[in-house]
Amino acid sequence: MNKESKKNYVEEMKKNFSTYESVMIAQYQGLNVNELDELRKELRDKGILFKITKNRITKIAIKETPVKELEKFFTGPTATALSSDPISTAKILTKFAKTHDKLKIIAGFMDGKVLDQKEVAIIATLPSLEEARAKIVGILATPAQKLVSILLAPGSKIANLARAKSLKK
Repeated sequence: MNKESKKNYVEEMKKNFSTYESVMIAQYQGLNVNELDELRKELRDKGILFKITKNRITKIAIKETPVKELEKFFTGPTATALSSDPISTAKILTKFAKTHDKLKIIAGFMDGKVLDQKEVAIIATLPSLEEARAKIVGILATPAQKLVSILLAPGSKIANLARAKSLKK
C-alpha cells in the first residue's frame, strides 16, 4: 500500500467507525476463503459491513472516533462487523462461531460502551427488531380476540339453548 492509499484507507475507516452504531470485532485465523465468503454473504444480506482490517492502520483511524476504546483489541488477524443493528450482527457472528470454532468474537461496541465476549453473546439472545414487533402485535391482538369471543358467547349460548329446546319437543 502506498502512502496515498493508506491515507484513503484511514479516512474510510474513520468514516465507518463514526457512522455505524455498533462494531463487533472478531478474529478469523484458520477460516478458509469459502467460510469467510459465507460469513460475508450472510452479514451483507442484513446490511452489515464486514471488513478484514490492517491493525496498525486501523489503530490510527480509530483514535479519532467514538469507538477509540476498542484500539487494544486489534491484535492478530482481525475483522470488524459494522452495522446499525447490533442485535442482528451479534446473532449472525455468534451463530457462525458456533459452527466454525475458528471464528472468535473478541469484543464489541454499542451505545458508547465496550462489550466483552459474554455481553456480545447475551445481545445475540435478544429478539431482533422484527421479532420484537411481532411479539408486541401478538400481545396487543390477543385482548381484542378475547373481547370478541366474550361478546359473541351470549348470543351463541342462546342459539344453542333454543336449538336444544326445539329438539326436545
